Amino acid sequence: MPLIDKVANMFAVVVPFIATLAAIVLLWNQIVTATDLLIMLFMYLLTGLGITVGFHRLLTHRSFQTFKPVEYFFAIIGSMAVQGPVTTWVADHRKHHAHTDEEGDPHSPHVGPDGEPKGVLTGLWHAHLGWTFSKHGEADQQKYARDLYEDPGMQFISKYFVAWVLLGLAIPTLLGYLFTGTAAGALGGFFWGGLVRVFFGHHITWSINSVCHFFGTRRFDIDDESTNVFWLALPSFGEAWHHNHHAFPRSAQHGLKRWELDPSAWVIGAMEKVGLARKVVRISPERQAEKLAAPK
Repeated sequence: MPLIDKVANMFAVVVPFIATLAAIVLLWNQIVTATDLLIMLFMYLLTGLGITVGFHRLLTHRSFQTFKPVEYFFAIIGSMAVQGPVTTWVADHRKHHAHTDEEGDPHSPHVGPDGEPKGVLTGLWHAHLGWTFSKHGEADQQKYARDLYEDPGMQFISKYFVAWVLLGLAIPTLLGYLFTGTAAGALGGFFWGGLVRVFFGHHITWSINSVCHFFGTRRFDIDDESTNVFWLALPSFGEAWHHNHHAFPRSAQHGLKRWELDPSAWVIGAMEKVGLARKVVRISPERQAEKLAAPK
């Protein structure tokens, strides 16, 4: 992994972390407004769904089809989450599925990319954060993301990743100013809707790599170590039904039971109703039953 990429990733991780520490102090001293928190929530929803609906279910797994402008829109708002260019993210994730929890997986908490076994703490650290400084972006895009690699629009969006990151910081800053008419409001929007939002988005996503391959429940007969973690379901927009996802990677729904809340699937369903999504992949109860693990 090139040094410049490691340095860039370090800044992307450390700056939001420092901002969040400052945010705790501000909350403790009640130096925060409802506008700040609303802007943060809006940006978290926008960029988070850019990752879960866009980068993941649409572009990585092709769980549904849509129009090219919609694909590009999701690629842009997903880029604002500061998790890497869209082609890089998709290639890394497809490689993860090709080698889940075995040699070649870029972020398994159990086995390193070179096949070496991981201890509990070392493995969780690698899966959650360490891999971003060693294996992030190393997946061959021509092999794992050829459809995006050969798409000029996606290449353009990936090339100007930094511009989308800056846009993702500019939007909450502008909203803060528009709502308050003050420089302090603009700064609050930048701080909460920009930096703090990035911090939470990072760690919720990375928890799918670490927590959801170590703790939680399983019900399907599959070879990897993926798990479902109910308490992560809502903040991750349904991604924490991760064991379900590994059992049926192309499913647009990760929450396969009624009580398994899956906001990303709700968004896809709403898109389908208004004609923005088609050929949505869903798994029948019969197919699910065929894959259930035998009772112990």
